[in-house]
Amino acid sequence: MTEITSPETPATPVAPETTTAAPAAPETPAATPANGKTKAVYKLKRSWTWWYLSDDRMKSWEDRLKNVNTFNSVNEFWALHDAIKPPSGLNPPSDYNVFRDGIEPMWEVPENQNGGRWLITIEKGRTPEIMDTIWTEILMAMVGEQFAQDIESVCGIVCNVRGKGSKISVWTTNSSDDDANLRIGNVLKTVLNNASLIHQRPLYDVLRYEDHESCQKKTSSGVKAKHSIYAVEPREEKVAAPAPVTPTTSTN
Repeated sequence: MTEITSPETPATPVAPETTTAAPAAPETPAATPANGKTKAVYKLKRSWTWWYLSDDRMKSWEDRLKNVNTFNSVNEFWALHDAIKPPSGLNPPSDYNVFRDGIEPMWEVPENQNGGRWLITIEKGRTPEIMDTIWTEILMAMVGEQFAQDIESVCGIVCNVRGKGSKISVWTTNSSDDDANLRIGNVLKTVLNNASLIHQRPLYDVLRYEDHESCQKKTSSGVKAKHSIYAVEPREEKVAAPAPVTPTTSTN
């Protein structure tokens, strides 16, 4: 598992469409900087591609979707993450997608067509930091292989920025693999419950697992969740036991 931690000095974010692509990962050891010290390059176990769907409604969906960059090291990940706007800085309706390299962020591709998603709904009134923190925490967990043996079931992460409330979802490749999907959901719960915005915990109410087929047929509000994991498990209401009946005797 590759540990992904936040950098100390993030760069000033810019819009994705004007981003200069992050430099390709050099071979280890990396080029020697001015201070004479070799900068280590921490390779990831796999490559990931960052996609951006613009808010230009005059274009087709395919024309709005842009491949921003592919990264395969911790260094490249943070260079890209800090060079572009966080989700809260995007104009709705637009999306960020980070998927395993070679998988496009579409329902129709083979890796996704039989899959599903763990969905987090972010209500309109919540602070921008909530969405940005959820996005970054899950992103770090994903590229850092925190899903362990189930990482092969994870296709990518999607952030749908919308004016009436946004969504962040983790896509998995097989909606019928309940064991793997539940393990992935429990990792998400642990990651988010331990997230950095202590004063705003919990960051979410419930994680809902939905299959893509149902999502394509209905709006999200009408899709029945296959699994639900709550940030704080709801308390069961205890039903008071009936009072014991005292037997009575009658006299004639």
